[in-house]
Amino acid sequence: MTKSPAPRRHLATSPFKAPVVPPVKQFALGDRVSHDQYGLGRIIGIEEGIATLVDFGSRQARIASPYTGMDKL
Repeated sequence: MTKSPAPRRHLATSPFKAPVVPPVKQFALGDRVSHDQYGLGRIIGIEEGIATLVDFGSRQARIASPYTGMDKL
């Protein structure tokens, strides 16, 4: 069985709650961030809606959207 790439739509008559879509995280140049894998860093570049370039001190990493594991401090 293959799974459809598109999510199923919520029916208004369904007794179950509609899935909540998480808000898109927004970052600006110079924002301090914390990443689950890399630690503390600062935003040094932004590709709007695609990715951010973050300086973690010992390395720089390009973190792709939806920025899982990265939070603004």
